Amino acid sequence: MSYRSFEPPIPRQNHPDPLVSVIIPAMNEVGKIAAVIAEARAVHPATEVIVVANGCRDHTEMAAERMGAKVLSFADPLGNDVGRSVGAQAAMGQILLFTDSDMVIPSGELKPFVHAVQSGVDVALNDYTGPTDRSPVHRVILAKYTLNSMLGRPDLRGASMTAVPHAISRRALQTIGSEILSVPPKAQAAAVCRGLRVEAVHRVEVGRLNPGRAAGGDPLERLVLGDHLEALAALAGERGCRGGFHDGERRRSMVR
Repeated sequence: MSYRSFEPPIPRQNHPDPLVSVIIPAMNEVGKIAAVIAEARAVHPATEVIVVANGCRDHTEMAAERMGAKVLSFADPLGNDVGRSVGAQAAMGQILLFTDSDMVIPSGELKPFVHAVQSGVDVALNDYTGPTDRSPVHRVILAKYTLNSMLGRPDLRGASMTAVPHAISRRALQTIGSEILSVPPKAQAAAVCRGLRVEAVHRVEVGRLNPGRAAGGDPLERLVLGDHLEALAALAGERGCRGGFHDGERRRSMVR
């Protein structure tokens, strides 16, 4: 006779004193939002789920409310990543986990990010770097590698706050602020520059989970490239015009 290990039932309501806040921006995802919330709620017994429903023309809000999530509703679209900032401002947990409403990511793939922050990581990144064995390499992938190299963190390769899932500590939120989460590469640069512990902790193949997003090119390419340029500009503003890299033996003053 085989026995199944006991697993406590997953509550359908947010925990009143959450350790983990799962933040899910959503627009017209009534078909997936219930499953996304169910997986998110299973990451920890003390979890709250916050759905930032923006610009919805379907019943996403109603479906999320039926699943016991806290729903922040906005009549118009907020634009890319702003939902993360809004959700972070409302979060009560010590760990903030970010995911998307268009991908049903199993709770087993989300838990490593929570565990990493519990163990002392401030920014727990998805170790998904995208394909680098193609020619030419996608410009967004190159931008991610470039930013991490400029930050002195080539070990992160292409890991980025641009990709979900990822999680941050309450300390990270208080250090870099919620507003900066609207520009994920800039938030990542701020976290590194301020000495927070930033690590790529677990790989989730988001490209396979949402193949429709990758099909037919990347409509967000120019926006994400601009985000990385903004991050590099912030880095130069903080570390000097050369981003902290020395000028070698170049004697520019000798040029007339």
